[in-house]
Amino acid sequence: MAVVRRFLQPPAQSFFLFGPRGTGKSTWLGQVFAQALRIDLLAPETRRAYQARPERLRQRIDADPVAHTSPCTVVIDEIQKAPELLDVVHALLEERPGLRFVLTGSSARKLRHGAANLLGGRLVSASMPPFMASELGSSFDLERALAIGLVPLIWQAKDPQANLAAYASLYLQEEVQAEALVRQIGDFSRFLEVISFSQASQLNLASLAREAEFPRKRAESYLSILEDLLLAFRLPVFQKRAQRQLVQHQKFFYFDVGVYRTLRPTGPLDAPEEIEGLALETLVAQHLRAFCQLRRPGGSLSFWRTRAGLEVDFVVYGPDLFWAIEVKRSARIDRRDLAGLKAFGADYPQAERLLLSFTPEPLLIDGIRCEPLEPWLRRLSPLAPLQP
Repeated sequence: MAVVRRFLQPPAQSFFLFGPRGTGKSTWLGQVFAQALRIDLLAPETRRAYQARPERLRQRIDADPVAHTSPCTVVIDEIQKAPELLDVVHALLEERPGLRFVLTGSSARKLRHGAANLLGGRLVSASMPPFMASELGSSFDLERALAIGLVPLIWQAKDPQANLAAYASLYLQEEVQAEALVRQIGDFSRFLEVISFSQASQLNLASLAREAEFPRKRAESYLSILEDLLLAFRLPVFQKRAQRQLVQHQKFFYFDVGVYRTLRPTGPLDAPEEIEGLALETLVAQHLRAFCQLRRPGGSLSFWRTRAGLEVDFVVYGPDLFWAIEVKRSARIDRRDLAGLKAFGADYPQAERLLLSFTPEPLLIDGIRCEPLEPWLRRLSPLAPLQP
């Protein structure tokens, strides 16, 4: 299988590398830090040894010839499995300036307290998202991406549908149950399905809790677990210098379109057009989120919606960019599709406005660029010159 060159650029100092399971963290580390001393906490015997005696990390480094060269890189996979090691890592960073640590994690939950001092100073944070279309190049296929998503573990599998079906259960079994994050695993499973109906939509936790038939506080707790496990994210409302009354509820997204489609129950009452539209918006959302995570000097992703109902799906904002993006699942562009972008442009004339759809060719309508979606996704790269 061809090796996919990822866009992630390693920070110059020690860092955390976060990303959901299967996004290719270990593969990337093997390519970039091939000579590093590596400790894999997913291996049960290794995990037990370091959980019982965290000081073993110091002894392991002292015993390795590579560790006596400078600079030396130590990779610890799935650090959340043994957060006790963070104190030892901190001490070693103080004592040995030549050491560089790369700590990977597919959950931020156990690291919140223990990693606070590291994240605040000696360690920075990096993210490994699913594939971007421009990383895959000619092998990217829009219809396939909309069907199975872009998680590398799934995309490169011989039977992606079977792997995708097992993906959610992997988290339920290995993360939620094993770490005893919830007591009622059945309630959490139901929550995963219920919240899927909020995909790419404003999230109302009170309404969601009523539908799931448990207290709002439990819904808030389950949502926090989803985000800590890096399975979901929320988009805030863009409010800088707001000139209109805006909605307050954030938008909810599962991190990958394939995961969303797997968890979203379907039946005779579900319109295929609705699900496909949400899938398309999710695919664009995960690309823009990856773009913001991977580019330097970064950027933020949000959406804009007035109380009067005018909306822009995505706002990308950073030191050197300001994009307003609308996504439509149609080949025909109606001027009504541009209403949100026009209103946004009236309030923020500095923004570059873009409509992505299945139009066969680029158009310019009332100062708004209308681009074919698939070619635009293929061009979107955090390493390339800026283009909206």
